[in-house]
Amino acid sequence: MTNPVNILLISPREGWRASTLSGNVNDWNARTIAEFRRNHGKVGNFEGVTLLLISHKGARSGKSRVNPVVYVKDGERYIVFATKRGADTNPDWYHNLKANPEVQIEVGDEKINVLAEELKGPERDILWSRLASTNPQFAQYQRQTKRIIPVIAFTPRKTSGK
Repeated sequence: MTNPVNILLISPREGWRASTLSGNVNDWNARTIAEFRRNHGKVGNFEGVTLLLISHKGARSGKSRVNPVVYVKDGERYIVFATKRGADTNPDWYHNLKANPEVQIEVGDEKINVLAEELKGPERDILWSRLASTNPQFAQYQRQTKRIIPVIAFTPRKTSGK
């Protein structure tokens, strides 16, 4: 049996709204990833925000995983937020990045090898505030959980020959 999942849909014309979709999070992720790749990084439910895909390995299983996440740019870095929609636990991909920080992201049609690093202290707080001020649902996620939502920076890795 498949349980419905609450997913945040974003539209600059209609604002933030929650919607209940049939299926589970894995089904929703698979549809989002397929639409992202088909439309060069654009996903209809995420108008007005930027998405990237994280390709990473499971910390325990070693299996390849892909997750869509909202990001903001900070210079050459891509900043993502481990909100898990305000749950009291971090998303699985956060644990995978901590165990295996050398990952690949997809931004539009571009694949970029990056190093993931959790940001702490004032740097984390500044970037979190920047996101929360422009995307109020993210501020709501922080209010509904006791944990401090991790902020992760993806910094492009230099490749030899460049």
